[in-house]
Amino acid sequence: MNAVAATLTFTRDLLTGMEWSPAQVRELHHLAADIKSRPDRYRGALAGRFLALIFEKPSLRTRVTFEVGISSMGGSAVFLDHTNSRLGERESVSDVARNLERWVHGIVARTFEQRVVDELAEVAGIPVINALTDRFHPCQALSDFFTLEEHFGGLKGLKFAYVGDGNNICHSLLTIAARVGAHIRVAAPAGYEPNPAVVVDARRAARETRGKVEILSEPEEAVAGAQVVYTDVWASMGQEHEAAQRAQIFAPYQVNEALFEQAAPDSVFLHCLPAHRGSEVTDAVMDSPRSLVFDQAENRLHVQKAILLTLLG
Repeated sequence: MNAVAATLTFTRDLLTGMEWSPAQVRELHHLAADIKSRPDRYRGALAGRFLALIFEKPSLRTRVTFEVGISSMGGSAVFLDHTNSRLGERESVSDVARNLERWVHGIVARTFEQRVVDELAEVAGIPVINALTDRFHPCQALSDFFTLEEHFGGLKGLKFAYVGDGNNICHSLLTIAARVGAHIRVAAPAGYEPNPAVVVDARRAARETRGKVEILSEPEEAVAGAQVVYTDVWASMGQEHEAAQRAQIFAPYQVNEALFEQAAPDSVFLHCLPAHRGSEVTDAVMDSPRSLVFDQAENRLHVQKAILLTLLG
């Protein structure tokens, strides 16, 4: 058993991030840092372990980092392409789970609906990891705050601004920000705010860590003095039919040079990618020396290796 699992008892799955405590998030980040600095130490840590990747949506960063991650630790991944037929159409989700638990040691699922990942976890007797759903993207947020800890040296009291849609990325940022003690402000248009239940959980966790959660409507108010400015696409996968309408609604929420200048002088820009340049963010901000978007992408590998080692080791 790895050092993290020996210290703390983790839940079997990573479905939302809410099931992990602040202490568990800290331990995961410590493990990721060690994996990043001493990768050879973990080269055979998951030897003989097999991972099923079930993807209903296209992927670059998530698929590559999970496949490279488990392979670099001695395990293997099997990719199940469900981009043409959703999970549950050919056979039930529960039957898929019952089959996979007999062949592999863990499931990474990237699905349209959160309920599908939840059902996989409920039925399968092996760990299930949410690789993005309509509600959460915990692997991304865990990697984002690991990146920020590398850059700033700490996360307590970090002033974090998210500008845009109250979507799955926003939900996961709220969840993890609260658990690391950051001060997060979300600015979203009316009707596009984050889910109230997610906000309630984040505020509960923030009371323990002395973090802070604010839900605002004006991007300038959220960004003022922030050390981190984060945005995401205005229309997520599955919402393409709303793209034109959303482009009009979200236009005032674009992260451009004028908005970014209102952040702290040492502020950085983050985006989970892929970015729609010229929509939610301008080239000048994306390509700025203060942009950490490719550091974020790199750290998906190290953090997901830590997740795999914690849950499958």
